[in-house]
Amino acid sequence: MKRIAASVLVLAALAACSTTSPDVIQRGDANRMATVLDGTVLSTRAVTVEGSQSGGGAAAGAVVGGVAGSSVGGRRESVAVGVLGAVAGAVVGNAIERSATREEAVEILVQLRSGERRAIVQAKAGEDFRPGDAVVIVTTGGKVRVTRAPAGSAPAPRY
Repeated sequence: MKRIAASVLVLAALAACSTTSPDVIQRGDANRMATVLDGTVLSTRAVTVEGSQSGGGAAAGAVVGGVAGSSVGGRRESVAVGVLGAVAGAVVGNAIERSATREEAVEILVQLRSGERRAIVQAKAGEDFRPGDAVVIVTTGGKVRVTRAPAGSAPAPRY
């Protein structure tokens, strides 16, 4: 029982470690050329990125609930309570996984130099964007992030 509980804690910790932060770059994206577009922030708004449901939380919860329930009562009762414990554990494990992987984020509306507009949602990071800020949109391997334009670079024209 202690091993199973420890396994659930490890799975929960690993799920909490995943991030979409623009400050964390995936290993596969290192040493790759990226596309960079200049722009100006038009607006920002706070959003929440829904947590994931990989099934790991539900599976771990079902195992813990089933084992805990099967240790209750006699032989007949232990089977019934074990099944109920597994179902309840799966529901609770799924909810824990969704909650642990939910992230506060920001939606950034950017006006590109070409006149086009782009909306990018990214996890909140160390940068706080305000309307009028010069930014660059960096695209690497299909992933996009917004960051401040380097000092001394020509600001994007306002439209």
